[in-house]
Amino acid sequence: MKEISGRLIASGQKIAIAASRFNSFLVEQLVKGAVDAFTRMGGKESDLVTVRVPGAYELPIVAAKLARSGKFDAVVCLGAVVQGSTSHASLINETTARAFSQISTETLVPVIDGVVSAENLEQAVERCGTKQGNKGFSAMQAAIETAGVVAQI
Repeated sequence: MKEISGRLIASGQKIAIAASRFNSFLVEQLVKGAVDAFTRMGGKESDLVTVRVPGAYELPIVAAKLARSGKFDAVVCLGAVVQGSTSHASLINETTARAFSQISTETLVPVIDGVVSAENLEQAVERCGTKQGNKGFSAMQAAIETAGVVAQI
């Protein structure tokens, strides 16, 4: 039986990072984590392109444009949505997650959801590079591995 699996080797891959400016003090840590993962896995920083958007809600349209461009092996979407006193955060998280999945299946380019969803600021900080790791780093790992699998199929 033949098995196809990805490897954490970024050499030769071109990946786009779509990053939200909202909650930039959190998102910048995610971007740093993503870049760190890419270079640690053998990628060259010159093979990364970062695109900034106002907020997480704007990530899907940019992710779609990047995925359809034919220039990238994967797109990593980074943002931070912290729950407030209304259900707005939940709406953003559900909408963006669904859109990323749809874009991936339509374009056959991995679009990775690296948007931190947190109930409070402390949880968000933990997921952006402290106790819970860095979601930007793990999102980039997922992009590298999935792009490798897609290339083999």
